[in-house]
Parts: sequence; structure tokens; C-alpha cells
Amino acid sequence: MAIRTALVSVSDKSGLVPFTRALVERGVRVLSSGGTAKALSAAGLAVETVESYTGSPEVMDGRVKTLHPRVHGGILSRGPRDAGDLDRLGAREIDLVVVNLYPFERVAADPASSHEHIIENIDIGGPSMVRSAAKNHARVTIVCDPADYARVLDEITRAGDTTPATRADLAAKAYAHTAAYDAAISGYLSAREADGSKSRFPRYLTLPFERAYGLRYGENPHQAGAFYVERVAPPGSLARAESVGAGGKELSFNNLVDVDAALDAVREFDRPAAVVVKHTNPCGVSSSGALVEAYRAAREADPVSAFGGIVALNREVDEATARVLSETFLECVVAPSFAPAALELLRTKKNLRLLETRGWLGPEHTGLTYKRVGGGLVVQDRDATAAGEVTRGKVVTKRAPSAAELSSLEFAWRVCKHVKSNAIVLAQGEVTVGVGAGQMSRVISVQIACEKAGEKSRGSVLASDAFFPFPDGVEAAARAGITAVAQPGGSVKDAEVIAAADAAGLAMVLTGVRHFRH
Repeated sequence: MAIRTALVSVSDKSGLVPFTRALVERGVRVLSSGGTAKALSAAGLAVETVESYTGSPEVMDGRVKTLHPRVHGGILSRGPRDAGDLDRLGAREIDLVVVNLYPFERVAADPASSHEHIIENIDIGGPSMVRSAAKNHARVTIVCDPADYARVLDEITRAGDTTPATRADLAAKAYAHTAAYDAAISGYLSAREADGSKSRFPRYLTLPFERAYGLRYGENPHQAGAFYVERVAPPGSLARAESVGAGGKELSFNNLVDVDAALDAVREFDRPAAVVVKHTNPCGVSSSGALVEAYRAAREADPVSAFGGIVALNREVDEATARVLSETFLECVVAPSFAPAALELLRTKKNLRLLETRGWLGPEHTGLTYKRVGGGLVVQDRDATAAGEVTRGKVVTKRAPSAAELSSLEFAWRVCKHVKSNAIVLAQGEVTVGVGAGQMSRVISVQIACEKAGEKSRGSVLASDAFFPFPDGVEAAARAGITAVAQPGGSVKDAEVIAAADAAGLAMVLTGVRHFRH
């Protein structure tokens, strides 16, 4: 059946006028209410107000205007089966519902918004119309996203109506829209404490995600997988990154996890920086005056592990950097952007995935992180600290670190935060020379980092994500030629650990902050 009547009532008026004008030009009768009706009338479009259609005025400052049997009867009508009831109501069938909701999430996120103003932005009539239309998608088309206007208009132009498949797809999207809306409201209300303050952790936590695409498989070929993105993911996040490669394989489950780890690490640095990640751990990190030098140093920090790795860069990739990137087999390169010459060069590499974040998130960006456990989630604040913790730390040894050692310790400390516990990072200047990750014993992590560094351990500095429980880790570091250590402190054996550092002539800084990463 052709679409004859549309109900249009939107908060987000993007594309509203041209879309509605196209409907009117195709002979569609348009019902509208409130600010939407005013906007359409101001654009010279003849629309019928919901108030005149229902015969009932808007009341309570617009709180009640569409909650009426003629509106919902017109939406929910099942054709001839309900024709008698429609006649008794004096209603007609509504075939297209174009509704999006009051901007509750935006208003609630504004610190200037009062509680009363936030509550007034809880939409009632809008979700009711959306759900009614979505329920009756066998006949009715529901559009809650301006991004779907072109698709709907194209089908109406070609056939006078939308296809059943499109109506079903838009209905699913509509229910996701109202579910996310209700989740935001319940989260806001259940985060309010008795004194009016706001908890970081609401009683009810509902996380709305949308499937971006399926994956070839999960961590292993026998596991199925898919990538879901947050509906409100910030610009600069992996969810908002765009592929700019020339094709080849899609990103895998493991690729996505590694890319996110690499991005999180490279955001730590203000100067041009490069991070090479393998199995979520940084294996080479460097910061320098030029991006090409930062990447070259990061790769050479552990060239064996860099093969087949993920690279994250915090500057636009220029042609010089692209040439060095192309020397090694890599799975993926992610950066804020790529210069045209760099893209042309890197697109010649078979199966190299290229991602642009466009936006950028700093090291201090906040948010909650989630980890799935059996039957639930553990939720925490993102670990957004590290910068300045070494320079503000307490020197506890007889020898204080030199300015060069302190600067290198600060660099190593920022890297260490992104290495799986127990984590040890060795650095010279602003380049890692050895990384020990994920060991059950801290002294073993020290030994692995020193083995990775080889002779480069001599004269390097060491960062440890947590305290040394015994002096053995510091003693192993001293034997490898390490000159300075940064660690949180807090062990019952701190005095023995400090004494071991003094005996070896090491400088040691206690930061008082732990950075476990499990």
C-alpha cells in the first residue's frame, strides 16, 4: 500500500524540511506537533497539527499532546480488521511515523542542567509512538534516525511504500533507540544519591551497543566473533576509527584488541610517538622530535616481536614514516590521519590494515572500563593517571636520579602502565630497550626485560608497575647495569629494597601509585 499519511514529530531536526517537503510533493498528508509543526510551517509547508486532528488541545505545557486514541489507533491499525474501530474514533491510518526523542542524554550530561530540567527532558509521547509504529511494522514505517531519510525516500519514490524488509530493519533500530533511551534514564536516576550527589556507578547499568560487523572468528578459529560499538563512543576511540586501507582482510578479534591497547598507550605522549604492540603488550615504544625516528626506534627496540605487530602513532603519518613502516610486515597501522603520499605507498602492502581515528583522546580522558566475568561485569574508572607521577615522587635512596634519568624514568613509567602485570619496562632516553610482561613473579619480569635488552640494559632505567616484594628484583636490575628505578613502594620490605638499591648505587623514586593491568 502507498504511504498516504505521515506523522512527523522530532527533536533532532537535521534534514527535517527537505525530507518533509519531498513527502508533501509525493502527495503524503503530514501530521505534526509542537516545535516540529512550527518549523515546517515556517518553511512554507502545509501540515495538519496533531491538535486539530485529535480535536484535543496540548495541555500541561506540551506534556500531553500525542497520547490520544486517534494517534495510536491510526498507528496500530491492522487494516480492514480495525476499520470499524477507526471509524468510531474518527481516525485514519498513519503509515509513516518520523519521531526522535527529547535530548535526555545531552541534557543530563550538561553540568549546568538542573534535576528538574533533566526530568522535563524525559520523553513520554515520543517513545510511545515509536514503539507503537515499530510493533505494527507489518504496515507502518518507523524512522527515528535522520540518517535513514534518504533510504526511506528512495523506496517511496520507486514504489510508493517501503519494503517489508526495510520496515522490519527500522523497527529493530527503533526498539534499540528506545531501549538505549530508557537505559540512560534509569542510569541517571539510579546514580542519584539521597543527598543529590551523583555516583560513578549507578544501581542499574544497561550498556547499549550496536553490531558494527562480524569477524572471521574470535580469538581462535573455532570461536565465532563480532565487533559491537557503543552508541555514544567518543571521537578518537576505536569504535569511531575508519578504515582507509586498500582492502584485504578484515580486522580480526585479536587485531581489534591489540589496536585498542596500542592506541591507549600512544595517547600517553605529547611529542611524536610510536607504539608497537604484540598480544596487547607494548614491545617497542619511542618518543622523538620526528615521527619517523620515533617509529624506527620503537621497531628496533624489539625487531623480532615487531614482525606481524600492530603500530599506533600519535601524529599524521607522513611519507617518510610510511616508507619505514613498509619495511616490515605489520598487521595494522592506526593514526589520527595519513598524508595522501603515505596512503598511496602503504596501500601497496598486501593485507596491511590502515585505520584513521580522525579525532584524538588525550591520556587523561575519563570513562568506565568493563571486564566480563562469569555472570556479570567488573566495572572501574579508566586508569587516567601517570604523567608527572615520577617527577612528583619521593626520592628514597642516597643518590637522587640525574635530570636525564628522571626524564627517562617518567617515559618508562608511562609505558609501564600499559604492560600486563607483573610489568617491568627498561628505557634509555625515550626509547624502551626491554619489556617484561605478565609474569607470576616480579623478579622473573625483571630478568626477561634485561634479557630482551641485552647490553642495552647497561645505563638504562627501570619502571615497575607495582612494588618489589623482595630485594631480589632490584639486585637483578643492578647486576644488569640499570642505574635508576621508579616503583610505587608500599611493600613491608621497602626498607630492604631501598637498602639493596643504595648498596648498588641505584637511584630510586617511589611514586605512591600502582598501575596493575590484568
